[in-house]
Amino acid sequence: MVKTSFKQRIQKKGRHRILRHWELQVMVLPSIVFILIMSYIPMWGVLFAFQDYDIFAGFLHSPWVGLKHVRALLDAPVFWDIMRNTVVISFLRLLILFPAPIILALMLNEIRKQSFKRVVQTITYLPHFLSWVIIGGFVASFLAVDNGTLNITLMKLNLIQEPMNWLSISNYFWTILISTNLWKEVGFGSIVYLAAIAGVDPHLYEAASVDGASRTKQIFLVTIPCISPVISVFLILQLGRILDAGFEDILVLTNNGINSIVNNVAEVIDTYAYKIGLGDQRYSYGAAVGLFKSVINVFLLFAANGVARRLGRSSLF
Repeated sequence: MVKTSFKQRIQKKGRHRILRHWELQVMVLPSIVFILIMSYIPMWGVLFAFQDYDIFAGFLHSPWVGLKHVRALLDAPVFWDIMRNTVVISFLRLLILFPAPIILALMLNEIRKQSFKRVVQTITYLPHFLSWVIIGGFVASFLAVDNGTLNITLMKLNLIQEPMNWLSISNYFWTILISTNLWKEVGFGSIVYLAAIAGVDPHLYEAASVDGASRTKQIFLVTIPCISPVISVFLILQLGRILDAGFEDILVLTNNGINSIVNNVAEVIDTYAYKIGLGDQRYSYGAAVGLFKSVINVFLLFAANGVARRLGRSSLF
C-alpha cells in the first residue's frame, strides 16, 4: 500500500511537471517525430544483412542466411585494405580535424578588434554552407593539370618542372582529403567552443592576471580547463564515429569512384558499402557492411564513455 502511494505520488509529480512545461513538450514533439521517422523506422532495414534479399520476393519471402554476408565481408580480398584506409583516415581526422576548431576558437577569443574578429569568423564559417559538389569543384579547379592555381604557382617558383595531376597521385590523396575537410568545417566547428569560452567567468581571468599570468598562461590555466567538459563530450562523440571516415567528400574527390587510380587509398567502408550495395545491387551484402561498421562504432562509443566516466571527466551517460 505504501509502495503504491509512493508510485502514485511520483506519477502525479511527473504529470504535473509535464503539464507545467507543456509549451516545451509541444516544441520538442516535432523533433521526436522527425527522429522516429528518419532514424528509427529505417532501422528495420538492417535485417537485410541476415537475408539473401530478393527485390521480387520482398522482405517477407527472402530466405534468412544468418551471418553469411558478415563472413563474406571478413573473407573479402579487399577487406583489410578498406579497414586500413578507414582507420588511417579516421585517425587523421581525429588528430587534425578535432583539435583544429578548438585552436581556432582560442585564437578568435584573443582578437580584441571586434570588426576584424567578425570578418575572420565569417570567412571561416562560409565553406560549411557549401555542398560537397561545389567544394569538390573548387578543389578540382585549384589542383587542375591545365591552368590549376597550385601547378602554376609551383612552376613559377621552380618547385616542379611540369604540371601534376594531384588528385590521381595516391601519396597525396589523404593530405588533400584532410585539408579540404579542414577548410570546410573548421570555422563552423569552432562555434560550440566559442560559446563555451563565452561562458567562462571573467573573474577567473582577473584573478589570473593579478597573479601575473600572461595571456598565454591564462589560456592554459583558465580557458582550456573551463571548456574541458565540452571538449570531453565532443571527443567521446568523435570516438563513437571513428569508422566514419567520410563518404560525400571521398566520392567527390574521386569523381564518384571513376578515378580508380587512388582506390587503394580512397576506398573506405562507407564508399565500399555504397558501391557494392547499390552499384552491384547486392543489398544484403551492402547492409552487412554498414551494420559491421555501426556495431564497432557503438562499441567504441560505450568504451570511450566508460573511460571518460572512470577518469572523472564529463560523459554522455
